Amino acid sequence: MPNTRISGRLLLSLLALPLLAGGACEKKKPNDTGAITAMDRADQEAGPVDTTPLPGIDIAKLSADRQKLFYKLIGSLKSPCGKSESLRTSFTGDTACKRAPYAVKYVAALLGDEVNEKDTREFFTKKYEKAAGPAPKFDLSQAPRVGPADAPIRLVEFFDYACPFCGTFKPILEKVAEDNKGKVVEYFMMYPLEAKHPDSKSAAQAALAAHAQGKFKEMHDVLFARTPEHGKDAVTGYDMTKFAADYTAVAAHVAKHQAQGQAADVDSTPTLFFNDRKYEGPSDPDYITMWIEEELAVNR
Repeated sequence: MPNTRISGRLLLSLLALPLLAGGACEKKKPNDTGAITAMDRADQEAGPVDTTPLPGIDIAKLSADRQKLFYKLIGSLKSPCGKSESLRTSFTGDTACKRAPYAVKYVAALLGDEVNEKDTREFFTKKYEKAAGPAPKFDLSQAPRVGPADAPIRLVEFFDYACPFCGTFKPILEKVAEDNKGKVVEYFMMYPLEAKHPDSKSAAQAALAAHAQGKFKEMHDVLFARTPEHGKDAVTGYDMTKFAADYTAVAAHVAKHQAQGQAADVDSTPTLFFNDRKYEGPSDPDYITMWIEEELAVNR
């Protein structure tokens, strides 16, 4: 199992995907996840904290206070395998719980990046304790794709070319793809938030028109680079063969992408689905790679 280490360089409170405020272009405010209640309950029920080191887990780079918080968390967070035991118990005594080592490293990485207790609990809850509903079923037949269709990890991004957070997330997703070649396939779903960005649907049509000509990636880069110049006159002036006709023809495809996002409860951009499950972790390539490594190991 790779020994993933994340440096403390991140502004996670600003760069997290829809989980935390400030990291997405929103249609509506996200609901409270209950992490504060969970923290309060853990504090009320807390007894002596077991600080016995965990085999193979190095937390020496954490400050003394952060090490104390680490042990508190692994003793109070639930098993990542849905069992009525703590994360510590799953790690030390439940060999059938393959997720436990990854869950412990996830907590250690977040604390190493100076994430506070409330947000660490919230990240953990979103990843391991959130009640699983039916997975969304996406029709990706008309979506641009980068990577092999049979890759074991499928990433589906709903995004808006005019959303600044989508522009920030673009190089992050590109690094994930580069670092995980052969393991990941990315699908790009248009989700223009026209109430906030009136020309974003035009940009989406331009991207799908370019896709019809085998030039999606080139247009994808141009549209982000030229934000907010996304009106019809601007995007149809890029002089691609038959572009204007394709631009008109794909309007219905954009609408289908939007309808699928709405059915999957997409309320902000960017929203990333990780093997048909909404990704609600830090928007940093190293954390997304941690999810990838865990899924590949657990489903081996």
